[in-house]
Amino acid sequence: MNFKTVMQELEALGKERTKKIYLSNGAHEPLFGVATGVMKPIFKKTKINQPLAEQLYETGNYDAMYFAGIIADPNAMTAEDFDRWMDGAYFYMLSDFVVAVTLAEADIAQEVADKWIASGEELRMSAGWSCYCWLLGNRPDHEFSESKLANMLEMVKNTIHDAPERAKYSMSNFISTVGVSYMPLHDKAVETAKAICPVEVQRDNKPSSILNPSENIQKAVDKGRIGFKRKHVRC
Repeated sequence: MNFKTVMQELEALGKERTKKIYLSNGAHEPLFGVATGVMKPIFKKTKINQPLAEQLYETGNYDAMYFAGIIADPNAMTAEDFDRWMDGAYFYMLSDFVVAVTLAEADIAQEVADKWIASGEELRMSAGWSCYCWLLGNRPDHEFSESKLANMLEMVKNTIHDAPERAKYSMSNFISTVGVSYMPLHDKAVETAKAICPVEVQRDNKPSSILNPSENIQKAVDKGRIGFKRKHVRC
């Protein structure tokens, strides 16, 4: 499949109801409103295709950008490529669920995520912390430095209440993910969650949200899901 036929198929799959949901979450035109689950048949035709992924991502069309993440070849992308994708990620559904997810399958994932976390930029920070969530929920514990993750928990404890609003979500999710998916620091994650809860997040034109990673960890404990790892990061 080429760029034109993929765009045609995505447009045909668009639904007005889905489009309204995406718009309400921060997406803007152009977009078709394609449910992510119905993209799989297109992926079977394209397979992994980095040049096509680049063409689709450059459109600025949310659905095309999401599909670009599905067909991208993460290890064919450099740190500069991921930075460029972040430049185009104008809201959290792109930064956290397209760019961060794609990065999580790359060998340079931690290196790039660390840089984004230190950037001070809201969506880059959010993507960096989100990338670690995807990594921890998929890769074996031995691939991570326990001391590094412990220091990151301390960073969250000390900075989350003053962090940019979107980054608060990802930082809270990081605590939950460490508590659920990284066995060596389960107890420290529980302690950290208790220390920072509750976390209030201000939202544009909406009531504020209250984040409570303690509850998320406890739910996983109750369900016997401590140590959970997913088989794949991307769909």
